[in-house]
Amino acid sequence: MSTKQARPFTPLNIAVLTVSDTRNMQTDTSGQVLVERLTQAGHNLAARDICKDDIYQLRSQVSQWIANDNIHAILLTGGTGFSGRDNTPQAIAPLFDKEIEGFGELFRAISYEEIGTSTVQSRAIGGMANHTVIFCLPGSTNACKTGWDKIIKEQLDATHKPCNFICHLQATTACESRG
Repeated sequence: MSTKQARPFTPLNIAVLTVSDTRNMQTDTSGQVLVERLTQAGHNLAARDICKDDIYQLRSQVSQWIANDNIHAILLTGGTGFSGRDNTPQAIAPLFDKEIEGFGELFRAISYEEIGTSTVQSRAIGGMANHTVIFCLPGSTNACKTGWDKIIKEQLDATHKPCNFICHLQATTACESRG
């Protein structure tokens, strides 16, 4: 019989950043759906902002959140496509200590079931920086629902087995051995 106990749910402090040149808090449905999903899951909204799709403004805001020990995760929505103003991946990827290759791969695989081959135009990425997990999602509300509901929610839940990101984040308890 195993002596391991189930890990309890650990509420995280999560920041949400919408990348858009046109949205504001009233019209930001994608950011709002992420806020609703994370709070319904029992997490805390640590910060929320909208940033123009500018490489240096994006890096500045995300860098501030990465440096904040009270923020465990950052969710970005928008700027992951192929238009001239879609700069999220090239802005955020240089900040990663480690890329989470599987996030973009899995997101596109799941999205294929929903939107077919159009998913090849998604440059969704994820990574770790200073013990903060970062997920960059497309700007559509449905993409945010898919990303949260089918990937991110479980990976930010200490009770999800066999593994999740909780033990890699700031100010969380150490992981028990995974023997």
